[in-house]
Amino acid sequence: MRRLLLAIGFLTRLPVPSIRADASDFAGAVRCYPLVGLIIGALVAGAGWLGGAADPWIGALAALIAWVAVTGALHLDGLADLADGIGAAHGDRNRLLAVMADPHVGSFGVVAIVLQLLAKIVLLHDVVAGGWLAVVLVPFAARMGPLVWARWLRPLRPSGLGAQIASAVRARDLLGWGAVWAAACAAVPALLLAPLLVVAVGGWLRHRLGGVTGDAHGAGIELVETGLLVALVAIGQG
Repeated sequence: MRRLLLAIGFLTRLPVPSIRADASDFAGAVRCYPLVGLIIGALVAGAGWLGGAADPWIGALAALIAWVAVTGALHLDGLADLADGIGAAHGDRNRLLAVMADPHVGSFGVVAIVLQLLAKIVLLHDVVAGGWLAVVLVPFAARMGPLVWARWLRPLRPSGLGAQIASAVRARDLLGWGAVWAAACAAVPALLLAPLLVVAVGGWLRHRLGGVTGDAHGAGIELVETGLLVALVAIGQG
């Protein structure tokens, strides 16, 4: 329970009680990320369902606002940092990482955030026609990504999030959540695309960055979420 509360406190802006925890607890909280994704998905889908009763676009906007609000734009910040780094690096990996570490958001980051929000609101609008149940599972599946990337990719910052969770993900964590994902695919076949998206994003991060950082984890979650929304719309589950 302690690590679940830590995961909720880190990945969302939901109120959680103050608890004592050490570095291993914080790192181990990554095992609860998919469960937190279900909580996020339920809140997003609930907001979309309520708003959609008035108008599909209002439903899409309500869902998007809930998505940003409950996560505190945490992953959008990672996406912006990654976009700034790639846009300014010009092939220099050291410069890419230096720009990503800069707390300021540049023009590339702003464009990435705007495009991501536009993509999500348009896709969520199409989801309104078929119901919101599938949306509950999108943040869940996307937050399985960090478990895979933590096991697969080299952490690039010794003291960063990527390094902290690198050794915390166990094979049985992947197997357990994989079983839950497989069961979810029976209800929402579009989720079958999730492993392909996670591997594609991980391979791209390995090629461009040479590993993973906390920002890269956040950016990856955003990209997988959007890819899954595209899949929902494409196969008519949205």
